[in-house]
Amino acid sequence: MSKQITSIQILGSGCPTCKKLFELTQEAVSQLNLKVEVEYITDIQKIIELGVMSSPVLTINGKVALVGQLPNIDKIKELITLNNQPKIEEFMGSCSCGGNC
Repeated sequence: MSKQITSIQILGSGCPTCKKLFELTQEAVSQLNLKVEVEYITDIQKIIELGVMSSPVLTINGKVALVGQLPNIDKIKELITLNNQPKIEEFMGSCSCGGNC
C-alpha cells in the first residue's frame, strides 16, 4: 500500500535552471514508470503562496520537496520515491490488531 502521487509541479521564473529541473523531473517520472503529469508553473505569485523565496521549486502532492537547487536525476528520483512511500500511520490501520501488536 503506497500513497499515490497525484501531482508534481515545478515552479519557477522560466529561467534555464527552472526549465532544466522541469525536463529532469519529467525524465525521472518516466524512468520510474509513474502515471503523473509534471506541471511547469511560472506564476511568481504561486511561489510566494508556498512561502519560499527562491526558485526553482519542486512540489509533490502540493508539498515543497526541493527549493533553489538543480539536483541530478538520481536525486530527483529519490525525492519522488521518498514521497511515494506509505506513512507509518497507513500501516497501523491495516493491521488486524489495530496497531497494538
